[in-house]
Amino acid sequence: MKPVLDVHEIPKPGQWLLLSIQHLFAMFGATVLVPFLTGLNPAVALITSGIGTLTFLIITKGQMPSYLGSSFAFIAPIIAAKAAGGPGAAMVGSFLAGLVYAVVAIMIKKTGSGWVMKMLPPIVVGPVVMVIGLALASTAVSMAMNDTEGKYSITNFTVALVTLTITIVCSIFARGFFSIVPVLIGIIGGYIFAYSQGLVNLKPVAEAKWFTIPEFTIPFVTYTPSVTMQLVLLMVPIAIVTISEHIGHQVVLGNVIERDLFEKPGLHRSLLGDGAATMVAALLGGPPSVTYGENIGVLAITRAYSVYIFAGAAAMAIAFGFIGKISALISSIPTAVMGGISILLFGVIAASGLRMMVEDKTDLGDKRNLIIASVILVLGIGGAVLHIGKSFAVEGMALAAIIGVILNMVLPKHTKEKVHMQKKIS
Repeated sequence: MKPVLDVHEIPKPGQWLLLSIQHLFAMFGATVLVPFLTGLNPAVALITSGIGTLTFLIITKGQMPSYLGSSFAFIAPIIAAKAAGGPGAAMVGSFLAGLVYAVVAIMIKKTGSGWVMKMLPPIVVGPVVMVIGLALASTAVSMAMNDTEGKYSITNFTVALVTLTITIVCSIFARGFFSIVPVLIGIIGGYIFAYSQGLVNLKPVAEAKWFTIPEFTIPFVTYTPSVTMQLVLLMVPIAIVTISEHIGHQVVLGNVIERDLFEKPGLHRSLLGDGAATMVAALLGGPPSVTYGENIGVLAITRAYSVYIFAGAAAMAIAFGFIGKISALISSIPTAVMGGISILLFGVIAASGLRMMVEDKTDLGDKRNLIIASVILVLGIGGAVLHIGKSFAVEGMALAAIIGVILNMVLPKHTKEKVHMQKKIS
């Protein structure tokens, strides 16, 4: 089917504005949820998502219409890194993860991408993605049920359930544009209901300035960078998951716009663009970036593939980050509302890992596959920790991902047992 706007076509001003706003809405809910959960600044996350998207578009020579927003895969590692060494440590770890993208991009440029696909098959990536969602399940439920003091609140839980219901109904029954932004509609609906229950304080919004400079976290300005082995082992292995997610998105995007993106501009360029966006975000205090499936969905529905639309959405996101009242409004969203959204989003993440294996027709009757999936799930969800010496440790999702890759490399294939039942006739 012929596109409404091809990749390099410049839309008319009115069309450009509306389509860019649509992509802004598609990414908004998930992009601000990550800093909300990790304690980072939502305004900075908006700014770095915009800068990261523009960086990606430049590196890929304007041939990949994509929007880059906050990555859910790094939620738990960022929280752990902040607890161990503050926000600066989380940013150093994020920068190192982005650096992995650059290294992998260079290797793909020189040797091709076959080795990446062998190292990260669905039997490894699927369970790790499931761990990302399931390991955060208790966080979502706690946000939904408890008040600001950590005590059970029926009011908060009701708000969370109303938010969840609105999001689910919108996801199932909405059509057109509204079917693309169920998270945003869920947040808005939940916010309104929370306001009716007295959980929203709008005073900070009224007092906020229209223009403000958010609190960036900048190396050698707000903190002194320090690289430790514990930080490396905590953050870097997550790149295994996000690189695989990136590859999957590029396959889908290529099918939508009917181009071989692995050939032109090349997987190495898109990975480098994603990694560069993550490193830029880390230098300013934003969460790591990832190409957003929500925006690919918008592309498929609108058939407007122009990269200029994404550049417009990026520019708007940057502008929003400097509007103080928008930042204050985001900060006023009750935890219960975000808890209701998180129940669904974290579950969807876990289910997408399962879907990955189903679509690949991964045979869990094969003992090799069953062992890999089982070990990854239990180590990751159980929060296993491997202490190496006294100075650092590998834990949770990172440990599960590393061991999953190792098992996939060392376990022999074709180990499925064939049991033949024989009847003895006496």
